[in-house]
Amino acid sequence: MKTIYLQHPHQLNKDGIKPTAIALGYFDGVHIGHQKVIHTAKEIAQKNGWQSAVMTFDPHPAVVLGHMDEISPITPLAVKEKEIEALGIDVMYIVRFTQEFSQLSPQEFIDHYIIDLAVKHVVAGFDYTYGRFGKGTMQIIDTYSRGKFESTVIEKVEKDEMKISSSLIRNKIQEGSVDSLPEYLGRYFQIKGTVVTGDKRGRTIGFPTANISPSFQYLLPKKGVYAVRVKWKGVWYNGILNLGYVPTFYEHLPEPTIEVHLLDFDEDIYGEHVTLEWRKWLREEKKFASVDDLVKQLNEDKNRAIEYFQFAI
Repeated sequence: MKTIYLQHPHQLNKDGIKPTAIALGYFDGVHIGHQKVIHTAKEIAQKNGWQSAVMTFDPHPAVVLGHMDEISPITPLAVKEKEIEALGIDVMYIVRFTQEFSQLSPQEFIDHYIIDLAVKHVVAGFDYTYGRFGKGTMQIIDTYSRGKFESTVIEKVEKDEMKISSSLIRNKIQEGSVDSLPEYLGRYFQIKGTVVTGDKRGRTIGFPTANISPSFQYLLPKKGVYAVRVKWKGVWYNGILNLGYVPTFYEHLPEPTIEVHLLDFDEDIYGEHVTLEWRKWLREEKKFASVDDLVKQLNEDKNRAIEYFQFAI
């Protein structure tokens, strides 16, 4: 997949671009609904002998427009790029979303970012908007097409009568319902990170841990203990994870830590890059009266995780 970064006004010449079927959206999470939009564009491209493309935006439009101060993404841009590449798309356009770009009228957006990019077919969700104040919608996109392209609108994708959306998935993550995420994402929630040096206290109590520093800014699940898997050098290892402030040993930490105890594992992985997969929330983080009480609870957590992985797919 070729990735092309665009900033308004872009300088691409459509004469050098292959005819394209394009999927439009922010695509945070690249969830099942997003995948339907992207797969549809890919199928249309293949049917017509065109190239397939995805157009997304960075940073999040809501931040630039002042609707939110900051948004921790489900899939940071570099991860989103990999997820979309895995879907077999030919080209990914990443448009720099700026105040200037936000002032384009719907017609100007269509002229410069659809027609001028040799797009012959646009695919987007039913609630996708474009142009200043989001006045452009998929329901009226043909009025701006100048007869240069066709469009397909993807209706909402639902699970248990709820629209599968990035907002729904964010809520599931923040409430710790990570075991339900494959129903919406099509996969378990993952983050990428590096194993960093901690205080090495875990080894003294029989539970050595790997402290993981996320490689990107991620939306993290709620604080607590989880059954997780960690991928290192292409192999998955089961474990238990504590996300939080380690109150048994610290009165105050400025930031939560991610500490993973891997089951049946005894390797030095400091400085190694890993993928962390959140599988099931086990309990709240808590402060224990003694180290013995903590060790007792950790053994219970370990047994629950072992039992979970015995039956997990």
